[in-house]
Amino acid sequence: MTPIQVLHGQPTPEELATVLAVVSARAAAAQAAAEAARQADGGPASAWNDRARRLRHTPKPGPNTWRTSGWAG
Repeated sequence: MTPIQVLHGQPTPEELATVLAVVSARAAAAQAAAEAARQADGGPASAWNDRARRLRHTPKPGPNTWRTSGWAG
């Protein structure tokens, strides 16, 4: 996160704390909304839950390809 600078005026510590609380709350809400949207789209929550990783890859041409084509991927 980039640092926040006061360009004009002399805010009190309470005013500065209020502004920082609002900014951090909005950032957390935006991150939670993005996470909820990703899960609502049916996408996996993480790469470990991605079922596409378990799909078998097509054998590449080369020596012993015919032998390894029957192995569980």
